[in-house]
Amino acid sequence: MSTMKTRKPEPSEIEYKNMRFLITERPSDGNMEKFIEELDKRNAKDLVRVCEPTYSTDKLETHGIRVLDWAFDDGTSPPTKIVDDWFNLLKDRFKEEPGCCVAVHCVAGLGRAPVLVAIALIEMGMKYEDAVDLIRQKRRGAINAKQLSYLEKYRPKSRLKIKGNGQKQCVIQ
Repeated sequence: MSTMKTRKPEPSEIEYKNMRFLITERPSDGNMEKFIEELDKRNAKDLVRVCEPTYSTDKLETHGIRVLDWAFDDGTSPPTKIVDDWFNLLKDRFKEEPGCCVAVHCVAGLGRAPVLVAIALIEMGMKYEDAVDLIRQKRRGAINAKQLSYLEKYRPKSRLKIKGNGQKQCVIQ
């Protein structure tokens, strides 16, 4: 029986309009320095952890990277509360610091993390098929059938449209 080492996907940067995301697998205490270098290289100030905690966040926080724990079940779509928190984070972060990057990881970076990025892309006007294709180009095997069905049914509510270009606007909510 031959032992073939499975190659893990590299961190994947996804960029669309004024937003940049970094999808990764879960780091460990052992590779934290390299992980922080990756985040620094992309100017990531926030790390959204959507799986169970298995590493210390001390080095990240000391380095000025905020860790947000929004775990939800593997293989599923995110609960409404996490989706709302995700959009609030993105609106605030990209408004405060255009050009920055928001990092997100689950265990392998193939399910929960890509789904959050996909719904952000859909909110920004991308068709769900195009969002999935873009993510899968960089993370082969991302997004399972159940998550794909969730994305297909997902309806954007313009929650990530950045309002205003220096002109006053009337907004009806």
